[in-house]
Amino acid sequence: LGMTTSPEVPTAAPTARPLRVLHFVSGGFSGATQVAIDLCGEQPGQQTLLVLRRRASVDPAARVAQLRALGLQVEVVPKWSHSVTIVKLARICRDWQPDVLVAHGFSEHLWGRYAGLLAGVPRLIHVEHNTRELYSWWRLKQSLWLAQRTERIIGVSQAVRAALVRLGHPAERCTAVLNGIDLTRWHFGRPWDEREDAIAMPARFAGQKDHLTLIRAIGLLAEQGLRPVVYLAGEGKASWRRRAEALARRLGVTDQIRFLGHVAELPELLGRVKLCVLSTHYEGLGLGLIEGMASGCCGIGTDVEGVQEIITHGETGFLVPHLDAAALAETLRQRLQDSAGTARVAAAGQRHVEATFDRDRMRQEYLALFRR
Repeated sequence: LGMTTSPEVPTAAPTARPLRVLHFVSGGFSGATQVAIDLCGEQPGQQTLLVLRRRASVDPAARVAQLRALGLQVEVVPKWSHSVTIVKLARICRDWQPDVLVAHGFSEHLWGRYAGLLAGVPRLIHVEHNTRELYSWWRLKQSLWLAQRTERIIGVSQAVRAALVRLGHPAERCTAVLNGIDLTRWHFGRPWDEREDAIAMPARFAGQKDHLTLIRAIGLLAEQGLRPVVYLAGEGKASWRRRAEALARRLGVTDQIRFLGHVAELPELLGRVKLCVLSTHYEGLGLGLIEGMASGCCGIGTDVEGVQEIITHGETGFLVPHLDAAALAETLRQRLQDSAGTARVAAAGQRHVEATFDRDRMRQEYLALFRR
């Protein structure tokens, strides 16, 4: 008997699953949170999930709703204890099955990587956002132990990478990827001649930030008869804000200083003032200053790590010595009284940040690391 066989039906090639990347970060909406948000969302060949760790001082509900309305996948885990955070995040990892877990910032990078190990996530990445994190000996020991189980350790500036290596993290695993911002959001500032002769400092109230030196500088300017308005945009710890308010009262400059809290339309504020100041003790990379310069402000920052990589003094902005209110006051006086010269430096600073701190460039560098 002859036998016939049915022709084979071709099977479709399996479709490759998009790379799944989970970002774990503080829910305090600091600079680290913003970077994690900027790395999420629609990107070719990649799915992202943002997991925020609740902060006692910040209710994230409203902002989480805003992020979800933009199409981001967002979850929140509690901060009752480190162990609860780890267990809850590990459960999310088991359900969502990420290929890569990116743990941002201290101390979230510890608990995030522990959860990744517990859930069997194949690849762990640690992103450090500051140069002077307050590591105790025990937390540093944990970070160095986790480093041996971490594929890549990223510093958001060269200064942060150098700090990681100094602490003992393996240099061969440490990489610098400069933070970036969404330039399209910060590029609608007013023409220079239509801007206020005013100062903005976009920074949360915290021990790291140095609002007090700026307020002292404003007091010195007031003694000289120069009284610019200062907009302080940012939330943070109430105790640090109260210190700043008390100093302003003591120096008699409360009528000049506006304590704005969270500013939803920060691009509008930065786009209508001439000077953006970042008075600080140290930074990872000062995003608020970068945003101000992208908006067309003349950038003025403290001459410390994490700011030095943003400004070339006298060319793209101005650096002032740490804790030197007199030097800051003199720089502010010169910039307010030399409008044409300040405008030229502001324009050069804007071109510099556009060329160096683009979010698309940051995303591509991270994606290249994720796909290795």
